[in-house]
Amino acid sequence: MQPEAVLDSEGKRGLVDAIPAHWRAPLAYLAIGWLAIFGLTFSDWVKMVDQWWNISTYNHVLFVPLIVGWLVYTRKDQLFELVPQGWWPGLIPLAGALMLWLLGSLAGVNTASQLGAVVALQACVVTVLGPRVALANAFPLAYMLFLVPFGDELVPALQMITAELVIALTEWSGIPAIIDGVFIDTPVGLFEVAEACSGVKFLIAMIALGTLISYACFKRWKQRILFMAAAIALPILANGVRAWGTIYIAQFQGVEFAEGFDHIFYGWVFFALVGGVLLGVAWRWFDRDPDDLGLDFLVKSNGKIATWIDRTSAAGTKVLVGIIGLAVLFGVWNFTAAKVEAASPAQISLPTIEGWQLDAYEPVYAWSPKATGADHRLLGRYRTASGGEVDVFIALYSAQEDGREASAFGEGAFDPNSDWRWLAAGPAVANAKTDCLLIFGQHKRLVQTSYRTGNVFTGSVAKLKLANMQSRLLLREQPTVMLILSSELQDMDAAEQSIAQFRQAIGDEGEWLDRIAGLR
Repeated sequence: MQPEAVLDSEGKRGLVDAIPAHWRAPLAYLAIGWLAIFGLTFSDWVKMVDQWWNISTYNHVLFVPLIVGWLVYTRKDQLFELVPQGWWPGLIPLAGALMLWLLGSLAGVNTASQLGAVVALQACVVTVLGPRVALANAFPLAYMLFLVPFGDELVPALQMITAELVIALTEWSGIPAIIDGVFIDTPVGLFEVAEACSGVKFLIAMIALGTLISYACFKRWKQRILFMAAAIALPILANGVRAWGTIYIAQFQGVEFAEGFDHIFYGWVFFALVGGVLLGVAWRWFDRDPDDLGLDFLVKSNGKIATWIDRTSAAGTKVLVGIIGLAVLFGVWNFTAAKVEAASPAQISLPTIEGWQLDAYEPVYAWSPKATGADHRLLGRYRTASGGEVDVFIALYSAQEDGREASAFGEGAFDPNSDWRWLAAGPAVANAKTDCLLIFGQHKRLVQTSYRTGNVFTGSVAKLKLANMQSRLLLREQPTVMLILSSELQDMDAAEQSIAQFRQAIGDEGEWLDRIAGLR
């Protein structure tokens, strides 16, 4: 035998010998269970890793697996004193997690399917190693939730908050400015609080960091809550100051200089400064040594809970069979439901509407909603003799899935890759989501987006996704229709009135869309 082979073999034996005998089989079962879950949810993990690596908002997530590993390693000596045992009730939360994954996968809700994939791994720990071990690692297991990329939903709200902070600081600093949604008009130019300037990347990263610091460096809950409140508020306020600083510098040094400075400063340097300020202020109140972290919770061996755990325990091989069985069941269910697709008519067309006349679609600035993967698309303009004007866009989908999803980011009225910009939310309308768009800082367009599937007619993305989930789970073939009513009349009140009159003219909008889709 070669010397290298001897050393390698001895190294492997040394690693195995470092693990107590009563932990080896349970850890092997856990590895097999995790492999089964990884195999089932593989596409979601590929998407998550892609987001961690390629989207700056989620670069911090690359450290989460290392942090979880460190948290578990710091308590390994105490953990090895526990006796892991299979626990069959753990299959219940595992089934719940896989159901969440299935619902998210079928409806194209990545956050839901990815959350289900992560929670399934957590449930495997409870099932294979038992609740005693899981409770002892309560925080590391909970911290795994930060593996799920989230935060895009906060962007519009953060844009508006940042814009309000900027206009307040701009006026306070003596610079005349006018705010219109997320646009701020100043003497040297028009500034937009764009999605990239919302501060979401630093807010999400700070929440993850703040959660870890709160756990590792504080003992009392009051201090933890105060620190987390500061970790959430500080990046929002600091981002408003940063955006104002760009506008302030532009007034004296020019827009190009201000943009160059902002591009250099607005990165992880900015995050490091904000994080440094927060940690520097809170340092004096740290009362827990991060290197001295023990088990989170211990279950007394003679208590009622311990008795119940022992009574509901099961052999590791049995719970492993249960895990694999659930993975197969949900895998087959997902494969079957994903094949469900409604029949699509050969052709659809815009109908005649009493009091309205179809006219040539000639917008002042090109605007065409995005409907990737739709089977049919219609875009036309209706006019009235009195000057009312409404642009109608209809997209028909035989199914909703990844790559052809009406409610996906970047689909619908606002294409982030176009010259149009989201200005602000529009007036509330029943069964529609209203937005005001702006192009080149001067021309506005009011849009109202609604969806139809089955008997559901709504402007809520959440309701649409729930309806699609239900249809897929029950293997029902139902198409989805996206309806966008829009007007570029520059008097927004007149635009809103025109759309309202158009809605009244078509009557029951759900039935109207069903007729266009050939369902009635």
